[in-house]
Amino acid sequence: MTDPMFEYQFRLILIGDSTVGKSSLLKYFTDGKFEEACDPTVGVDFYARLVEIKPGVRVKLQMWDTAGQERFRSITRSYYRNSVGVIIAYDITKRHSFENLKVWYEEAREHIEAHKAIFVILGHKSDAEEQRQVTFREGKRFAEMHGLKFFETSAKTGQNVEEAFAEIAKDTYQHLQEGHIKIEQGWDGVKAGYAKPKDAVHLAEGQGESRCC
Repeated sequence: MTDPMFEYQFRLILIGDSTVGKSSLLKYFTDGKFEEACDPTVGVDFYARLVEIKPGVRVKLQMWDTAGQERFRSITRSYYRNSVGVIIAYDITKRHSFENLKVWYEEAREHIEAHKAIFVILGHKSDAEEQRQVTFREGKRFAEMHGLKFFETSAKTGQNVEEAFAEIAKDTYQHLQEGHIKIEQGWDGVKAGYAKPKDAVHLAEGQGESRCC
């Protein structure tokens, strides 16, 4: 008998223009705090967190934070294939980042379509209402036109950050249960979970040892 630490690992990739706040979103989601100034992502950074998608069922999200600058696009493209989920973010205060959504979406589909990834659109920095250049309705309309989920988020206030990541985790899990997505050899988008024997868990707890997942 084993107690699973998580049932599956899902790999997600965050894409979008530079400075839309992808790193801030991930730092808030994984650390629970907002960082006013984040160093620009160079290439790809990694984050991870366990999420309980329903009582007793946990999955590990491994999230790839990509650089939005054009000179790093070839690196970003190389990470698409091994992703099961794609979060495309734009900045509601920078209209050009919204106008580039279609380019990011089409590029992701071109490189990842074979595995039918789950997509979510995020309109980020919703706390900066006075600087808004893209309406909520515009963002929602783009998502609906492509059959995607949509959230407006803020890493500063925490608005919808948990909800957005939970949604993509739940949708991925549902697609896996329904057979639309499958664990495949040579593909790291979805992996089986990691478990420890119950006896080992109880021993560690009895000895007061801490365990990291």
